[in-house]
Amino acid sequence: MNIDADKGIATLFGNRRVVDLLGILNGDGEETRIVGGAVRNSLIGLQTGDVDLATTALPATVIARAKAAHFKPVPTGIEHGTVTVVVRGHPFEVTTLREDIATDGRRAVVRFGRDFEEDARRRDFTVNALSISADRALHDPVGGLNDLKAGRIRFIGDPNQRIREDYLRILRFFRFHAAYGEGPLDRAGLDAAIAEREGLAVLSAERVRAEMMKLVLAQRAGEVAQEISDAGFFERIFGGIAYPALFARLTRIERTAGDAALRLGALAVCVREDADRLRERLRLSKAEHKRLAEMADACIAWRNRISVPDQRDLQAQLFLVGRVAANDALALVHAESGASPSDPDWLAAAEFLAQTPQPRLPLTGEDVMASGRVRGKLVGAALKSLQARWIRAGFPQEPAAVARLLDEVLADIALDPRVRTPP
Repeated sequence: MNIDADKGIATLFGNRRVVDLLGILNGDGEETRIVGGAVRNSLIGLQTGDVDLATTALPATVIARAKAAHFKPVPTGIEHGTVTVVVRGHPFEVTTLREDIATDGRRAVVRFGRDFEEDARRRDFTVNALSISADRALHDPVGGLNDLKAGRIRFIGDPNQRIREDYLRILRFFRFHAAYGEGPLDRAGLDAAIAEREGLAVLSAERVRAEMMKLVLAQRAGEVAQEISDAGFFERIFGGIAYPALFARLTRIERTAGDAALRLGALAVCVREDADRLRERLRLSKAEHKRLAEMADACIAWRNRISVPDQRDLQAQLFLVGRVAANDALALVHAESGASPSDPDWLAAAEFLAQTPQPRLPLTGEDVMASGRVRGKLVGAALKSLQARWIRAGFPQEPAAVARLLDEVLADIALDPRVRTPP
C-alpha cells in the first residue's frame, strides 16, 4: 500500500480546528496527539473522517481548557475519559490516556495514565496505534507503519489476549483486513480468532450488527468472506448458512457498493425464514428486516435463471413487489447468473427498473365489488385473477381493455366458484 507520510500529516494539520484544539490542550505539562483512524487513513490517502485525540490531560482539565477557549465540551464518555469538544460546530473526541485494569470481553475497567506508548499497546491492531504529535512527528511504537505498507492487519502483542479484552475484535479483525489488508488473513490473528470464537456469544446483537454492516461494505469483503466462512464464523454469527460465493460476485457489481442491506442479503438470506432469523440474531430494524424478507420473496420468481429478464418480466416484478425489491432481486440473479458485472444487458435491465414507472392496476377491490357480481372472499379472488390476466395482457390502461379482462374473470367465477386464478 502506498504511504505518503508527509502529505498525510499535512492534510491533518490543514484543518485549522485540529490545530487550534491541539494548541489549547498542549502545554503546562500536558501533551495531546492525533490518534486512530484519522492517522491511518491520512497516511494512505483516504478521507480521514472523524479526528480523535489522545491526551495526558484529565477530563476535568480538558473541559476547563475547552471552556476557556470558548469551545463546547460535552462529557460523552466521561467514565472512560472521553470528552467531545465542539470546535466551531465540529466535534472531536478527546480521550485521556488509559490503562485497562480488568475486562470481561465486552467492556473494560480503566485507569488514566500518562504514557503514550503504553496507551498504544492496549489498542487492537498495529495500524491503529499510530499517533501524530503537535510538532507533526509520527509515532509508531508497535510497527504499524510497516504493517500498513504491507497490507497486514496484525494484533498488538498476544492476539488471544487482545481478543479476550473485547471479543468484537474478532469481527474487527476481519473487517479491517477486508478494508486495508492484502493477501490472506494474518495467520496468528486467525488462529487466535478461531480459538476464542466462543466469546462471540457474549457480544450484544447490536454491536455485531454494526460491525457486520461495515464489513459487507469493505473494499475486499468479497474475497475475505470466503476465509471467514471456511473458518466457520458465519454459522455462529447468523445462526444459519452463508453464501460467500454469491456475495463475492455481488460485490463486483458496482451499483451495490454502498448498499449494506443488499450485501447482507446476498451473504445470509435465501428465503424469508433467513430474514426472520437475522432480525433476532442481529436486532435488525423493522425497515431492514422488511427489505430482506421482500428481497427473498422477490427472488423466487427469478431463481436459477441465467438469462436477463425481459421487459415484461421486469414490469411484472415492479408491479408485484415494488421497485426496491425488484432491484434487489435483479442484482442477486445477476450475481447468480455468472455474467460479467458490467454485462450491458444486465445493466440495461437495471436501468429499465430504475426509470420505468411502476405499473398500477386501474381497478380496485371496490370496483370489483361494485360490479355486483361477486362478494365476500370472492372479491379478493377476482382481483388476484384480474391482476394475473392484466400482467399477461401487457398492463393495458385503456378502460375498455381492463373492463373486458374483468368480465372474463367474473365469467369464470360465475361458472365455477372454486376458480381463484386463470388457467
